Amino acid sequence: MQQKISPAVSVSGGITLPGDKSISHRYAMIASISDGETRIHNYSTGADCHSTLGCVRALGIDVEISGTDVVVRGKGLDGLRAPAADLDAGNSGSTIRMLSGILAAQPFHTRIFGDESLSRRPMARIMTPLQQMGARISARDGKFPPLEITGSLLQPIDYVSPVASAQVKTCVLFAGLFAEGTTSVTEPVRSRDHSEIALREFGADVTVDREKVSIAGRPHLTGRELTVPSDLSSAAFFICAALMVPGSSLAIRGVGLNPTRSALLDFLIGMGADIKILDLESRGGELVGEILIRHSPLAGGVIEKGLTAALIDEIPVLAVLGAVTERGLTVRDAGELRIKETDRIQTVVENLRRMGVAAEELPDGLSVPGKQRLKAGEFDSFGDHRIAMAFAVGALIADGDSMIREADAASVSFPEFWNTLGQITRK
Repeated sequence: MQQKISPAVSVSGGITLPGDKSISHRYAMIASISDGETRIHNYSTGADCHSTLGCVRALGIDVEISGTDVVVRGKGLDGLRAPAADLDAGNSGSTIRMLSGILAAQPFHTRIFGDESLSRRPMARIMTPLQQMGARISARDGKFPPLEITGSLLQPIDYVSPVASAQVKTCVLFAGLFAEGTTSVTEPVRSRDHSEIALREFGADVTVDREKVSIAGRPHLTGRELTVPSDLSSAAFFICAALMVPGSSLAIRGVGLNPTRSALLDFLIGMGADIKILDLESRGGELVGEILIRHSPLAGGVIEKGLTAALIDEIPVLAVLGAVTERGLTVRDAGELRIKETDRIQTVVENLRRMGVAAEELPDGLSVPGKQRLKAGEFDSFGDHRIAMAFAVGALIADGDSMIREADAASVSFPEFWNTLGQITRK
């Protein structure tokens, strides 16, 4: 699918976005090993989160889907059943990495695989702690999907992770649910804490001490009724669009504003963005509010160290935004971007150059000078949802009509993206 994007006069109006991907994955997985029925409202419409539901179903759990409402009828910690066939994680790294923590403790053999893109993504970072807990897990060439997991009696561990990764942390915490005793994960920088919040909501005993998170094994988890906040990572594209296009004024309602995710807003406000938060409240342990954004001149900035980990998903669109700031944008300590759906450092820089933007690829990041004009062109998503959406945003201020190739990649996280963009784009 190709998508034409024309320059915008403004990005204005009010929108509500689909449920947060990260939270949707976690609610579905925890619900499957909880006792009783869990009702999840505003579940993500993205293909990745529906890959998780497909895997949960294949493990013997009743899942009912009605639009964005999902009912999961869990059977407790010991209620999963051996799947009749291999589990398909699709394009979802979240599904394969986090679910593996649960699969490692089951009394049966599982093989879990994904599409061509996922099959190139390394899994050693979850295999290492699971093997330390006693799991029997193997991979193609020792590190790539498919994963072969033979469930074992797991032992609790105190794992010191070499990377700040919410997926790795969640995988170990999920495995720790099945171990007798306390399992802990210590990260170099604290990653997003959706798992800790969700686990507590279902009844787990989770404690946090700075960068260390601990969970007590064998809890009694109980089904809940929960509403998923709108996805801040999805909102990032529209926030950047409104900041870039002169005359814009946009409201995004019901957005998740978890402090471990809202570094995006802090960073943008620090560069001079006119962003306001209204109606802040807590729902299911997660902060939710309305974001108001107006077009603003921005100073530019540097993303490095802990900030890089906090903004890892938003870096593609921030790189596009960086080209029109006063001083530009430099990103460091982002080597993880090279093992996402694409090598996002390479694909971002390539597409920026197609826009006539000077951009430099660094070993672990990129550098985009400021005060640049964006040219219309033909851009490639390379099958990566965040690349497709980031360059759609950039095309709104180009000097003519642009074309995004493989634009349907956006459906992995945000099937409604193109329609929503059309609703708020004034031509």
